[in-house]
Amino acid sequence: MSPGFIDTHSHSDLKVLIQPELFAKLQQGITTEVLGQDGISMAPLPLDCISAWKKNLAGLDGEAEHISWRYKTTANYLAMIEEAAPALNESYLVPHGNIRMEAMGQEDREPTPEEMHEMCRITRREMEAGCLGLSTGLIYIPCAYAKTDELIELCRVVAEYDGVFVVHQRSEADTILASMEEILEIGRKSGVKIHFSHFKVCGRNNWKYLPDMFTLLDKAKAEGIRVTFDQYPYLAGSTMLGVILPPWAHDGGTNRLMERLQNTDAREKMKQDIREGIPGWDNFVEFAGTDKIFITSVKTEKNKEVIGLSLDELGKKRNIEALDAALDLLLEEENAVGMVDFYGLEEHIIQIMQREEMNVCTDGLLSGKPHPRVYGSFPRILGKYVREEKIFRLEAAVEKMTGKAAAAMGIKERGLLRENFFADIVVWDAETIKDKGTFEDPAQRPEGIRYVLVNGVIVIDNSEYMGNRCGRVIRRR
Repeated sequence: MSPGFIDTHSHSDLKVLIQPELFAKLQQGITTEVLGQDGISMAPLPLDCISAWKKNLAGLDGEAEHISWRYKTTANYLAMIEEAAPALNESYLVPHGNIRMEAMGQEDREPTPEEMHEMCRITRREMEAGCLGLSTGLIYIPCAYAKTDELIELCRVVAEYDGVFVVHQRSEADTILASMEEILEIGRKSGVKIHFSHFKVCGRNNWKYLPDMFTLLDKAKAEGIRVTFDQYPYLAGSTMLGVILPPWAHDGGTNRLMERLQNTDAREKMKQDIREGIPGWDNFVEFAGTDKIFITSVKTEKNKEVIGLSLDELGKKRNIEALDAALDLLLEEENAVGMVDFYGLEEHIIQIMQREEMNVCTDGLLSGKPHPRVYGSFPRILGKYVREEKIFRLEAAVEKMTGKAAAAMGIKERGLLRENFFADIVVWDAETIKDKGTFEDPAQRPEGIRYVLVNGVIVIDNSEYMGNRCGRVIRRR
């Protein structure tokens, strides 16, 4: 038995409104999630941005037409979650991209002083609504257009509330050291708590940087900068396929991207930049390869048959070059395509896992044929890395899945089995618990989770879902 598991990087932002049971999470013992990740999420959302923003989100969070998208603010979005009655607890980070969009649109430029003031005002408004902190995804549009000074100013606001800055950093590949230094500088100048999302290093040419990454973490700690990170225990990542395109292709939002994908000259420039690279840009095709990037979700029925194919296989199926096939698919699906990419080494996962700053997450995208982490991140830690490989003690693993995660996010009265804390509890069998999902067949329920209690109510009883939906919205306090 342990406290309920806390997923510090979740993408259930839309799904919680339409499928509030969230079985994939609940059945692996997760009782609390942190939404609003990667700087692009549901709220805030100006009314005149709804159509374009839905397309921008589709590759991460999927689509839903039958909900109201006219909530405008985080306070109203959180109220919608409460009305949906989720089976587990939900908390929220205010996304940098949404803030930027409300203040200045999706253009590739720096904010004016007036726009910067407005972004700070929006951030303060959303922190007052209960957000745990600020998130950004510096490979996603429009977050990628921000300079360091912009992030420092926003994080100064977040630091006033002792909130956390959760960041998909600008590079997890060629320029990862400079990228980390940028984020640590933000922590140094703003005083905000830093939390790196899905900490890793991508691509064979960049694996050599891992010792220096650890050195930067050690120096930050010695300096007094508060730094934590989360990790999913798999060799592959998952995100929207649109990230393979150079940042300029997304300037102005998804509608502008669609225009460029129909323009022969723009397409050729995209392919050239992918093949040759752009300094400072994480080139997924370069570090994973078209043979190691797989389609996981699309929105139209006509393309369902390509789910599970690599980009190479997609090209062969369509009798064209892999990059052309990928660009065609993005155009046909209006950018609503998910992917899995293989990037790393098992020994690096273990080294990162053993760091004191680490807690467990899923980073699970819930549409199509998802990454197996959606179903198995937490049981995988307990089965593979504790019982089978004895990477660390059981107690240390549980702390990384519960109390350490709560502390990193500033979640109060959860993450421990303690008097007067909320009764989020998981009962599991240490001898049998394990993940079962594979990349070929990911949607498999893990073994060994017997009972799950959320806020004192039994939700999973003898491995069966009881139909109870008693989760709460957790607001910063």
